[in-house]
Amino acid sequence: MLNKILEASGRLEGIANKTPVMTSRTLNAETGMEIYLKAENFQRMGAFKFRGAFNAMAQLSPHQKKAGVITHSSGNHAQAVALAGKILGIKTVIVMPNNAPIVKKQATIGYGAEVIECEPTQKAREETCNALIEKYGYTLIHPYDNQQVIEGAATATSELISQVGKLDAVIAPVGGGGLLSGTSAYAKLSNTVKYVYGAEPEMADDAYQSFKQKRLIPQTNPKTIADGLRTSLSPLTFNIITKYVDDIITVTEQEIIQAMRFLWERMKIIVEPSGAVPLAAARKLNQTEIKKVGLILSGGNVDLKSYFHDFSTKQGVIYHKDFLT
Repeated sequence: MLNKILEASGRLEGIANKTPVMTSRTLNAETGMEIYLKAENFQRMGAFKFRGAFNAMAQLSPHQKKAGVITHSSGNHAQAVALAGKILGIKTVIVMPNNAPIVKKQATIGYGAEVIECEPTQKAREETCNALIEKYGYTLIHPYDNQQVIEGAATATSELISQVGKLDAVIAPVGGGGLLSGTSAYAKLSNTVKYVYGAEPEMADDAYQSFKQKRLIPQTNPKTIADGLRTSLSPLTFNIITKYVDDIITVTEQEIIQAMRFLWERMKIIVEPSGAVPLAAARKLNQTEIKKVGLILSGGNVDLKSYFHDFSTKQGVIYHKDFLT
């Protein structure tokens, strides 16, 4: 798998952005660690998902490219597949839950994809996709249950290591498990990271439960601010995670919000809730031998309307509601 990850890095060269690594003296002083934040919110379409989608779609056969592709996603993978399809000239159809952030739906359509809504359950996503595949012959580009998507996602970590050197630990968020699978596989197979941790909301802790009980436990429409982490692990990602991940750290909704606020206010980085989860988890690390830590900030696609609801317009000018008469 390591060779495939390295091949993916070559495939993405000049296509994906080489995202920056950010640091904060304040954060280092608070935690007693050197923390390196891999800012995948600056990736094309605003999230690490572009890496996996492009890597998988670039390897399709001519017949598959001609027929088009389909996927199901709450937003970031949807945008990634849509953008990769635009670059590669492939028709893209996206099945999205009807509670997905509007900003992500609009961006997906903006990249040229056809969006079809479904109920916000894993079953509804899969049944809708399967029906369209049977009817039109599309190829499924699964958000995480796809080896080539995982290998593409892993390039975020390989790039991080090339930028900062070996790490004591790396933390990645976990929803469906594609990013954590790729992160952990590269970290351990390359022998560049000692510990790998997943970070997950307590309100959507299927990966934590599955990891601890050593059996796959499905997720059912959890209520967490981290909308990108509401999906379940797949058998593929579960197997990789149980093989290479050392532990999964869960965080509260308040801890996620505090981490996101720190990133916005102190570091001036717009990161979505799912992307802030690794920082919330890093603040809970208590192993004294861990000093150099990498965090994968997975994305920055935020629906600003949900954060600026206290603002209104009057004659085309934006005002805070407290100043409107």
